[in-house]
Amino acid sequence: MASATIAAGPTFSLQLRHQVFGSVGISNLRQHQGHSLLFTPAASTIRKRFCPSISMYQVGKSLSDGTFNSVVCSSTVEGADKLSTDQSRVSRLVSRGCKLIGCGSAVPALKISNDDLAKIVDTNDEWISVRTGIRNRRVLSGKDNLTDLAAEAARKALEMAEVDPNDIDLILLCSSTPEDLFGSAPQIQKALGCKSNPLAFDITAACSGFMLGLVSAACYIRGGGFKNVLVVGADALSRYVDWTDRGTCILFGDAAGAVVMQACDIGEDGLFGFDLHSDGEGQRHLNASFKENESDRACGTNGSVIGFPPKTSSYSCIQMNGKEVFRFAVRVVPQSIEAALENAGLPQSKIDWLLLHQANQRIIDAVATRLEVPSEHVISNLSNYGNTSAASIPLALDEAVRSGKVQAGHVIAAAGFGAGLTWGSAILRWG
Repeated sequence: MASATIAAGPTFSLQLRHQVFGSVGISNLRQHQGHSLLFTPAASTIRKRFCPSISMYQVGKSLSDGTFNSVVCSSTVEGADKLSTDQSRVSRLVSRGCKLIGCGSAVPALKISNDDLAKIVDTNDEWISVRTGIRNRRVLSGKDNLTDLAAEAARKALEMAEVDPNDIDLILLCSSTPEDLFGSAPQIQKALGCKSNPLAFDITAACSGFMLGLVSAACYIRGGGFKNVLVVGADALSRYVDWTDRGTCILFGDAAGAVVMQACDIGEDGLFGFDLHSDGEGQRHLNASFKENESDRACGTNGSVIGFPPKTSSYSCIQMNGKEVFRFAVRVVPQSIEAALENAGLPQSKIDWLLLHQANQRIIDAVATRLEVPSEHVISNLSNYGNTSAASIPLALDEAVRSGKVQAGHVIAAAGFGAGLTWGSAILRWG
């Protein structure tokens, strides 16, 4: 079981005036043991390359006035103590902060209730709601498509943030169900009318995707000089559901959610700590695997090579061992949140809201109980939308913000978990 390493652009190290630099203007460093983050600063003065990576560290503890010091990045190389003050311009780049300033969401018009499902599989509303907490879900239909849904959520996030689409530097689409094999993020850039042609690409990590997107956005801002990053979580798992299997078809729905993360002074930083992991051994418990079609197109009667040309291929419907996924989630999610809190240097008492991937209400309740978070401080909209994969966290966040539940300055412990297996958490401040 290994921790994730996230690279925001090519691996790099810094050298200025032929002198390597390390811990830049920060003290009380404690290395994050879960992972190492690599950055690519956009600084014209950086020319040389050397081996050490830039890692994420905690700086300080909670302050008496209720505000917090945050996580910054630095390299750990020999000679760091020789850094001169005239190199502070690079220091400012490396130690900038980031904060969430806007959110939005969108769901398909078609609502499918438990009673609707009972008409096509052997189930009923009570059986589903007791075991999952789900009563309704939204499903793409007709001319609906996921890209339009993602673009709508993105527009709402930009409007709340008061950021013009032309001021976006990067678009990250967190999705396992793009409408193009090569990724759909550029189509969101097109739909938003971003004339500056910002970089846009997909991140695939299933139900953990949005958490990886948030951390990746922070990497680009803190180490790459980006100012405004749009992170979109959007999935249409209804396209990969076996609608005759009552064990899985009752769980999933389609949706999109988005946030705008913006660069800020380090004192306003809103990402306090995080923890990311994966375990490929668990892939057998939750997957939608590649498969070849039954018909064999290979021919061998005219001298061609057997097995060529390849068979046409596709992906299977979602296959899940529900009991194993439940055990996995209730074990690793509390551990991950506790690790993120430790990395942030914050006690659990500083959490205002617990926001988990909306997979199953029993999982949400079990994690809240383990962390001793009262139910009134747990955000959940699972009953209305089901499991929307990478969209579930930003969708729930958007509803909580727009309803006035989550307010500026509130601290959120968020966590995603799912196929891969992957999981991760982050301690965030809204606004």
